[in-house]
Amino acid sequence: MTHIPCTGLRAGPTVRRAAARVQRRAGSGGALLCALALAGCLAAPTAMAQAAAAATAPRAAVKLGSAERNSRNGDFIVAVVNTELVTSVEVGLRLDRAQAELRRQGGQLPSEESLRQQAVEALIDERVQITYARDSGSKVDDAELDRAVTNVAAQNQITVPQLRERLKAEGMDWARFRNNLRDQLLVERVREREVLNRIRITDGDIDKLLDEQRARLAGEVQLNLAQILVKLPEGASESVVASKQAIAKAALERVQRGESFAQVARELSEDNNRETGGELGLRPAARLPDLFIEAVKELEIGKVTPQPVRSAAGFHVLKVVDRQQPDFYQVTQTHARHILLRVGDATQQPAVLRRMEELRRQIESGARKFEDVAREVSEDGSAPNGGDLGWAAPGQFVPEFEDAMNKLAPGALSAPVVSRFGVHLLRVDERRNVSLEPKEVREQARNQLREAKFEQAYTDWVKELRLRAYIEMREPPL
Repeated sequence: MTHIPCTGLRAGPTVRRAAARVQRRAGSGGALLCALALAGCLAAPTAMAQAAAAATAPRAAVKLGSAERNSRNGDFIVAVVNTELVTSVEVGLRLDRAQAELRRQGGQLPSEESLRQQAVEALIDERVQITYARDSGSKVDDAELDRAVTNVAAQNQITVPQLRERLKAEGMDWARFRNNLRDQLLVERVREREVLNRIRITDGDIDKLLDEQRARLAGEVQLNLAQILVKLPEGASESVVASKQAIAKAALERVQRGESFAQVARELSEDNNRETGGELGLRPAARLPDLFIEAVKELEIGKVTPQPVRSAAGFHVLKVVDRQQPDFYQVTQTHARHILLRVGDATQQPAVLRRMEELRRQIESGARKFEDVAREVSEDGSAPNGGDLGWAAPGQFVPEFEDAMNKLAPGALSAPVVSRFGVHLLRVDERRNVSLEPKEVREQARNQLREAKFEQAYTDWVKELRLRAYIEMREPPL
C-alpha cells in the first residue's frame, strides 16, 4: 500500500517502488501512518515548533538536494524505518509548520537544514514507536476509535460525513484514515505502559522523599502569638533603655501574678494590635521574626516568655495563644471530573485547544452539561462516568493537571490544560481532609517519584527502540 501524504499529494513512482519492497520484506505490512495527523492537516495551517524544538540531535545525515528543497513538486523516500516510510512531503510539511510557528512567536529561526534534520528525527522517532506498538498485541476498540474520529471532525468544525468527503477529495480512503488514527491511539497507550514499566522506585527513594517532606512540613507550623510591646527609640541612651526594660518587666510580672494578658496589653502595649489584646493572629512561623520563634519554641500554649525579648523595635512580652502543627498523615483530597481530547502530534494542538475552548463556553453558558460532554467526546476511560475521576490525593495526577486542579474552587471550571495525555478541561466538585494510613502515604510518594522520572524514561525508551529498529536513510533523487 503506497503512502498518501496528508496534503493530498499522491506518492510518486519512487515511493511506490520502495513501499512495495518494504511490504515484501514485512509480509502483510499495514497502513502507513500519516505522521502529520489528520486533525492537523485539515485544520488551518499551524506550526510544529514544539516538535522541532523537542526533536533529538541528528544521528544520521540527510543530504539536501533541489528535489527535496521543493518537495511539493514530487515525493520521494527520505528514510525507511522498519516497515514504514518517511517521505520528503512529510518532512517538508513539518518544516513549513515549524518555521511558521517560530515566526509567529517572534523567535530567531534556526537554519532550514537544522530544522529539516530535526523534523526527520522526530518522524523517525514516531515510526519506531508505531511499529513497536503494532507488534505489542495491544488493541484499540471501535468505540474509542469512533470518539476520536468525532473529535477530529469537531476540531475542524465539520461533521463526520463532511470529514469523509474531505478525505476522499485529498486522496485518502476512510479505512486508511481510521487505521492511521488507531495507530496514534495505540502508540499513546503502549508508550504509557512501556515507559512506566521501565521506572524503578526503591524503598530508599521513598524514604528519602518522605524525609524531605517531613522537613518541609516542620517549617509550616502556624503560630498565634500575643505581645506587649514597649517601644525603644532609635539611639536611646542606657538610662532610657533601662527604663523601658523596667516597664516591660513590670508588665510581665502583672501577667505572671494572674492578670489578663489581653488587659495588660490594652493598657501598656505600644503596637497596633493592643485593642485585640496584642494578638498577632495565626500565621506561618516563617512569617514571624526568628527571635520570636526562638523565644517561644519551648513554650506550651497559654504560656508567656520568662523575660522580655529585646529587638530593634523595643521590648516584647510574648504569649503563645495557639500553635498548629500540620499532620503529616493528613491530606486534602479532591473530587474532580475531566474531559480529555488527545493530541496525536504538536500540529494538532492548536485545533484541539480551540475545540476545548468552545466546549468550555458551551458548558459555562449552561447550553450543555459537563457530564454529558464528557460522555460524548472525552477520550479517557472516565468518559462513561461523565469524566468522574473519584477522590484523588496529592501526587496522583501529572503535575500540570494537578497544579490547575489545586487552583480551582469547588464548582469551578478550568481553562484548557495541556499534559502529555492531551488537552483537559476539568472541574472540581468538592474537597475533603482525610488521614491516610502509612502505606497510603508511601504509595502517594511512589506516584510522585514515578512521575518525576517519566520524561527521562521516555527518552531512554525511544533511544532503545531506535537502536533495535531497521533505519535506512535515502539519498534524494538526482
